[in-house]
Amino acid sequence: MTALHVTVWDETGGTGVPAVFVHNIFTWGSDETYGFAAQRPLADRYRLLLVDRRGYGRSPDTDRSDFDTDADDLVELLERQDGGAHLTGHGNGGLVAMLAAGRRPGLVRSLTLIQPAAFSAAAGHPVVETMLRRVRDSAGVPESVTPEQYLRASTEGLGMAMPAPTADRLRAVATSLRERPVWEAQVPLRPLRDARWPTLVICGTWQDAPELYRTYVGEPLIACAEAVADAVGARLLRVPGYYPHTQQPAAVNAALRELWG
Repeated sequence: MTALHVTVWDETGGTGVPAVFVHNIFTWGSDETYGFAAQRPLADRYRLLLVDRRGYGRSPDTDRSDFDTDADDLVELLERQDGGAHLTGHGNGGLVAMLAAGRRPGLVRSLTLIQPAAFSAAAGHPVVETMLRRVRDSAGVPESVTPEQYLRASTEGLGMAMPAPTADRLRAVATSLRERPVWEAQVPLRPLRDARWPTLVICGTWQDAPELYRTYVGEPLIACAEAVADAVGARLLRVPGYYPHTQQPAAVNAALRELWG
């Protein structure tokens, strides 16, 4: 296993049940902008383990980020937790969490998926098919595009505020540019449906999101969240906004406490 960096937040003196978090693109585990910094209050009762996937945060570089490799890394981390762990993933990290949980359900105490990029679960949905067709018909990102240019196009180009282009942020964006496309993944719905632990799916309502961001990103993610929740028999929690755990941390943290308790 690559020596992944894991940020540990623990106010329990090591007695808390472990809870593992897996981040999305453009970010890392403890990032305040897109990561799980707002979940730190949960460390009062749980041992929080915030993973930096390969090529992100303080984990080693990778030639190409790959959801299958990330899932293998995650399984190895779960294996080191006595009695398994609660597992939470956002976006591409939600896909990784689903793959890991499907491979080793006995290592999972609960599964929380925040807008998971599980597009195979919503195959045939009109907005997902439109997104996939748009991707197939595009020429891709030219090699001449820099991480800062891509960050700007992916935020300001969709009506969003661009975060400061720090070295950590640009490294995360560069890794995201090389990620294996998540729509190539076949998510393991049956083992998640048959698992004895509970699953929670969290999705933003997206009503206040910039129009382009809602159309190109939000609508496909909403379709995925609804499809996954239906397929695995999970509770679907809708919260205002489009980044649930950063924009609505009180609601998300309360839902996690309820699930974990």
